Amino acid sequence: WGSDTPTIGEGSEIHPSVVFGANVIVGAGCLIMPGVVIYENTTIGDRVIIHANSVIGCDGFYYKKRPSGHEKMPPCGSVVIDDDVEIGGGCVVDRGISSETRIGAGTKLDNMVHIAHDVVIGKNCLLAAQVSVAGATTLGDGCTMWGQSACPPKITLGNNTTILGQSAPMNSADGGNWLGSPAVEARQKFREIALIRRLPEVFAKLGL
Repeated sequence: WGSDTPTIGEGSEIHPSVVFGANVIVGAGCLIMPGVVIYENTTIGDRVIIHANSVIGCDGFYYKKRPSGHEKMPPCGSVVIDDDVEIGGGCVVDRGISSETRIGAGTKLDNMVHIAHDVVIGKNCLLAAQVSVAGATTLGDGCTMWGQSACPPKITLGNNTTILGQSAPMNSADGGNWLGSPAVEARQKFREIALIRRLPEVFAKLGL
């Protein structure tokens, strides 16, 4: 592990503490900060920034329940990070189980973001701190996920979908703003919140 020399593009800066697995390609003009670990079969495009202590390409959390216990499914896929992506500190991007995990060009990840196996994230997405995207989920271009929001496995968020803070959709969504857990369309959720706040007044009028 790590015996193969990675391919590093022109002008990339790699801190001496970075650890590479086999078959890693890093494009031109990248910046990889201290403590980053990049597992085997990872391809990184041009002008990518990866901040300290992030892990790229580790095994996904994928097990089959057997009578004898949990059988680990060995990952056979890869990670592809396209051009102009920025990954914050302490992030984890799992490699695919049977395919690739991909982060599209121009997408930005804040600190402490987890991208699970076989996830595909489109171009120019924004994922704020402590976001978690479960396995085999797809995000279209221009999606935004605010802090502590999450996606369950195997759903699709269409282009320009926004998941507001601490929210989690249970099903696929095609655009719009979503709030709550389980998330609903944001205007509907704000109306529900406003009505709930009036419940004491309603109960008082009913003598309850």
